[in-house]
Amino acid sequence: MARTRAPDHETQRDQILDLAAEKFAQTSYPSTSMADLAAASGTSKARLYHYYESKEAILFDLLDRYTKRLMLIIAEVEGSSQRRGLTEREAFADLIRAFLAEYETSHSKHVALLNDVKYLDEAQREVILNRQRDVVAAFARQLARAYPERVARDNQTALTMMVFGMINWTFTWLKPGGRMGYREFAEQVIDMVDHGLSAAQ
Repeated sequence: MARTRAPDHETQRDQILDLAAEKFAQTSYPSTSMADLAAASGTSKARLYHYYESKEAILFDLLDRYTKRLMLIIAEVEGSSQRRGLTEREAFADLIRAFLAEYETSHSKHVALLNDVKYLDEAQREVILNRQRDVVAAFARQLARAYPERVARDNQTALTMMVFGMINWTFTWLKPGGRMGYREFAEQVIDMVDHGLSAAQ
């Protein structure tokens, strides 16, 4: 007979993933062992294995859930923008705000996404990389709709990655509680994009 899961099984997994992300960000994925993760989770190694069979399984679940969350944010912003009748530029601005709001609360997960995908096995790595490509493609489509007079097939990728360059590495310098908050920084990015890509008057 299959063993039934405790009612708080998913809650426990969420907590393990949050603590693992923090540990990977602090000491690096290769330097972190299952014993380290068990200690950070305040549990035994044996109990940790009850939830995940390996450190690799933890990393994949962490990145799988996080990239799905990013895709969900895109869908939510698109739906909200349509319901509210926003212009394409307003919708793109909301997308930037939504991503930076997520980054503010998912600092360690974002570090893992940028640094640790290479440690997954080939099949798992492709799942995460494909989802990252989907995120970039969604941004590229919205950027092209927002600034059709400036974004063309030959520069769309470069301009999209320029936007990601502004927002993706905030974890290295933009700290919660600092002189500039994530919300304020989002407005700075939006202003920079809008003034840089708006057609000359």
